[in-house]
Amino acid sequence: MHARRVIRRLPRACATAAVVALAAGCSAAAAAGPPPAAAVPTPVTVTTAAVTPADRTDPRTVTAELGIPSIGVADLPVVPYEGTTDDTAGTRVQDRGVAASPYGEHGGVGPGEVGNYLVTAHRLSAGGPLRDLPSLEKGDEVVVTEGGTVYEYRITGTRQTSFRSERSLAEQRAEVPGEPGEKPTKAMITLSTCATPEDDAAGNFWRDAHHNPEHRIDKIGVLVSSRPS
Repeated sequence: MHARRVIRRLPRACATAAVVALAAGCSAAAAAGPPPAAAVPTPVTVTTAAVTPADRTDPRTVTAELGIPSIGVADLPVVPYEGTTDDTAGTRVQDRGVAASPYGEHGGVGPGEVGNYLVTAHRLSAGGPLRDLPSLEKGDEVVVTEGGTVYEYRITGTRQTSFRSERSLAEQRAEVPGEPGEKPTKAMITLSTCATPEDDAAGNFWRDAHHNPEHRIDKIGVLVSSRPS
């Protein structure tokens, strides 16, 4: 009876703690029968927060792998770097014959994340890993594997970026491809490579400091599924 009177004088949180402590120290008394109803602690509900991208390894620091079955691309490394599309750091990555993915203030998100996952690679030089990118059609599959998860995107459209237009570059790098300032609601991907043959055929031989032609061909896709690898 003394224990019950003490519990009534304490705040509810302290009373619950006192009951738990008494229950733990009175296992022998439990054999005599169930404790009085007033001594039974109220059940505590424990909730677990959903896992978010912030809870896993930062996808911006992990090399992913790119697959585009319709044009024969398989297991192409996608190296993340802090910067923006086709800058000096990105060009150095592409020159190794792999794809590059910028992140940071002027970059994109990671695989499977809401926003614009930017991936660039050479079309003609360094082995030309994205030589056939222009032939991608709406509905074609793009697969990115990273951190034990496979992300499947589907191509939804094509756009062209001009290196000589700040507006065009902003559209390419926007969180919603082609729509600067729009808030993203989907996980999307932009696959980009040079339009050198097309520019040369049109008599446009302009090049930037990294020998990029004026235009790039961008294929846009949206995430449709994800699964363990």
